Amino acid sequence: MSVLPPALRRMHERIIEAVLLITAATSIVLMTLIFAYLVRESLPALSEVGVLNLVLGEKWHSSGNIFGMRPLIVNTLLVSILALAINMAVGIPLAIYLAELSGPRSRAVLKPAVELLAGVPSIVYGFLGIIILVPYLGNTFDMLTGRSILAGAILLGVMFVPSITTICEDALRAVPTEFKEGSMALGATRWQTIRYVVLPAASSGITAAVLLNIGNIIGETMAVLLVVGNIARIPRPIYDVFDRGATFTSVIAGEMGEVAHGSLHYHALFAVGLMLLIIVSVLSVIGDLARERIRRRFGGY
Repeated sequence: MSVLPPALRRMHERIIEAVLLITAATSIVLMTLIFAYLVRESLPALSEVGVLNLVLGEKWHSSGNIFGMRPLIVNTLLVSILALAINMAVGIPLAIYLAELSGPRSRAVLKPAVELLAGVPSIVYGFLGIIILVPYLGNTFDMLTGRSILAGAILLGVMFVPSITTICEDALRAVPTEFKEGSMALGATRWQTIRYVVLPAASSGITAAVLLNIGNIIGETMAVLLVVGNIARIPRPIYDVFDRGATFTSVIAGEMGEVAHGSLHYHALFAVGLMLLIIVSVLSVIGDLARERIRRRFGGY
């Protein structure tokens, strides 16, 4: 293996640094261009309908040029909160088991299985939701159709279990071994160590996992489109998860293919996309800040 001269080696390092800098800058530029394009395409709807009317309007009827995002916001919140509850109830205990309790054999089976679930396309989850979940809910709860907010929440909750499990497991494994050994040396049991030492120490990473998963749940399109019903109305009562609904993504995917280019409906859909991008971006920033906090707490772990 030949050794490069110092001058050539420095030049080689500078070229690599320049390539990495250009790559990082390109991603920022692309994100900025996407945001600017959404803003430009949303402006006609924002100016004609009004920002408050568009965001807080109670009805979304594209055939009558009535565009109010309140039903979409309510339905998206219902689906996301219920899906996240299911997601956390399954994903966090599974992460604890994989990180702290599982033996080599069980981990060798469960870890690849979780990673395999993460690779299943969302359209496959949606297809399984149509042929299994929707009929089951319809028959069990005597619903006219199983397509509902509940179906969307269950499907998304299960769909993103691998995501929250992987991030939470990494956060749990990032806790220094000295913390656990110190707790065990003081007489704590294994479960007491997990409950009172490991989980609090990894709380920032778990919080980051939850926030990032909220963004994934809100941004999912095809699976929720197939099972949620895609009817833009506020449930009555508002907590009725058995009613059909429409989320940000299901409205965009369901209506963009048939909308007339340049119409008010067209620009209103871009406004929905802009709102979705802002929400997901804010959640991603909060998640990144939480992850940075755990790195600082443990000195680079």
